[in-house]
Amino acid sequence: MLFSDIAILDENFEVQTGCWVGTVEGRIAYIGTEAPTPEEAARFGEVYDGDEKLLVPGMFNAHSHAPMTLLRGYAENLPLQTWLNDRVFPFEAKITDEDAYWATVLACAEMLRYGTVSFSDMYYHSRERVRAVTECGMKMNACEGLLAFEDKPYAEYPISALNEELIAEFHGSAEGRILIDYNIHAEYTSTPAVCADIAALAKAKSLNIHVHVSETKSEHEECKGRHGGLTPVRYFDSLGVFDVPVTAAHCVWVDDGDIDILAERGAFVASNPVSNMKLGSGFAPIARMLERGVSVALGTDGVASNNNLDMYQDLFVLALAQKGANLDPTAVSPAGALRAATRTGALSQGRADCGHIALGAKADLAVLDASGPSWCPATDLLNNLVYAGHGSDVCLTMVDGEVLYRDGVWETIDVERAKAEVEVRTRRIIASV
Repeated sequence: MLFSDIAILDENFEVQTGCWVGTVEGRIAYIGTEAPTPEEAARFGEVYDGDEKLLVPGMFNAHSHAPMTLLRGYAENLPLQTWLNDRVFPFEAKITDEDAYWATVLACAEMLRYGTVSFSDMYYHSRERVRAVTECGMKMNACEGLLAFEDKPYAEYPISALNEELIAEFHGSAEGRILIDYNIHAEYTSTPAVCADIAALAKAKSLNIHVHVSETKSEHEECKGRHGGLTPVRYFDSLGVFDVPVTAAHCVWVDDGDIDILAERGAFVASNPVSNMKLGSGFAPIARMLERGVSVALGTDGVASNNNLDMYQDLFVLALAQKGANLDPTAVSPAGALRAATRTGALSQGRADCGHIALGAKADLAVLDASGPSWCPATDLLNNLVYAGHGSDVCLTMVDGEVLYRDGVWETIDVERAKAEVEVRTRRIIASV
């Protein structure tokens, strides 16, 4: 495709107008302020009119639980531990492989509608999640959720063998769109021996780890009580977890020492501001993290605690919540928030050639219609994008150069069937809980 005379969010997260961007074989092959010659243009195929449009990198959702579309609106107005133990865990025990498949398809449809191209997903039923995402054409870093309470080595848990199968079958599959990570659900749902074993395996195989860290004050303080004053970050660091690339979800209650460790170890923090606010967990110190060099990405969490997968909503909240929490209107700039939602999210997944508009980068792109009233006047398109734009302004989503969503049409998903399947399956589960 050749995007013609279009405004773009460039690799420095600045808006440039009157640009031409061409994609070939899944990558960005041309960026310029002048139209390519007719001979050059022929290789791009369709010419897309960029009038009153803005071309941006697709969103990279750094922390999600896609099959939880089944639980949308089910467990509400509860603190995290009550929400998990009394509502979520009993519901999840009833989810079948096919339930997870259709719930993931629906999640993919929602994410594509709002310009998300890739997501890091922590859940169960991994084969069915991979099947859904592969068919839908998106990218995913999948990890099988680990709950380990018994005093035995990781190798004696059934998930150990399953993970090796998943890595062998799917890591790098779908032309690199599917990657497999290791998982530690959290400190309070695992043992030190298991965490150390997973850290060693991930290091040996050069794979990433995805883990919940310091989501709530009680989690943070109880960890210190169990482990001689060690916070979750210090606890995981003592076990070698941060010796490999880690996506640490939430990090709401981390202290200054934790932040220093996260920065020194090169960990990625997946901030989930909407979910954290909805569950009453608090406000992560994102501004402090950025000041100290921590790589901050953006996630939605699951829809049971969000309740949607519109990353533009989370982008808006990330930028605004930090200003309010820090009493500082300069905290987290629009460019900083956008970087978290795109480039840093891609890097957290180990996708170095993704997440920005640059020559040679993967063509993971979204087009927003900037003609609506909330975009006028166009005094500063960057500010409009973060503070006035909406996910509903997305009119095209492209992954690896393939258009998967355009003007209300999903090219790879039967959305009506996905909605019907999830509705029926949710009702069945609720009736049996």
